[in-house]
Amino acid sequence: MSRFSGRRERFRRILQGDACVYPASVFDPISTRIAEHLGFEMGMYAGSLASLAVLAAPDLILLTQTEFAQQAQLMSRVSELPLFADADHGYGNALNVKRTVEELEFAGLAGLSIEDTELPQRFGSGGLPSLLSIEEGVGKMRAAVDGRSDPSMVIAGRTSAPHLTSVDDTIARSRAYVEAGVDAIFLVGVPSRSVLEAISTEIEVPILLGGGAGEMRDPKWFAGQGVRFLLRGHQTFSASVQSIYTTMRSLRDGVEPEEVEGMATAELMKAVTRTGEYERERKDWL
Repeated sequence: MSRFSGRRERFRRILQGDACVYPASVFDPISTRIAEHLGFEMGMYAGSLASLAVLAAPDLILLTQTEFAQQAQLMSRVSELPLFADADHGYGNALNVKRTVEELEFAGLAGLSIEDTELPQRFGSGGLPSLLSIEEGVGKMRAAVDGRSDPSMVIAGRTSAPHLTSVDDTIARSRAYVEAGVDAIFLVGVPSRSVLEAISTEIEVPILLGGGAGEMRDPKWFAGQGVRFLLRGHQTFSASVQSIYTTMRSLRDGVEPEEVEGMATAELMKAVTRTGEYERERKDWL
């Protein structure tokens, strides 16, 4: 049994349950620890946030697979929170997908998704996204499933077909990816309740959602459609940037350190850094 099997089994229980949860948007060890401290059921680690946190760069597929996996490993090390990652296109073709799954499993993730978007974007695309053929998408999903050695880790097939193509194409892709062995379908860009209803009746595995129109955000209704988590955005990173910017600007403008507002209390800092554990170990070992 893998040392990470416990958190993976907890994530599987979410998928097998009858509720829709909201993941915490996490991007580094301290944000992961805070999410666990607050009692979130799971965390979502997105490629877009990894690019921001590691490279301070926008989500343009500039981050390497190694950098993505290393950040995931740091996050998994400090917390038992089940982490689900958006592994983008798997950093290449189907062979690269298999390697990506191997690395992210070793990094301790509870689950990950591989998407069928054509990435990086082709020359001349004008910044408009497009999808791979279903056949190539199936090859990637099969490679992802084959790359997994711990059967408790979740593999999800991700598609943006709901807003890029059509409901029928979304259903065809989802069915093909389920046939290839994925455990869940991750849908991005579902525009309305009626569209989700049309899709969910044709999908037999759990559905994961990335965003959704405001009128859709009813967890009980989502749960009835087979949705097991809804990612509501990545406000945590932009809020962190604003807080750091405001604090640095105040100090730069001459505000005294003890007068800067918005600081975490000493108690909170001790809690999220687990100072008490380190103090006990120091006394035992030093």
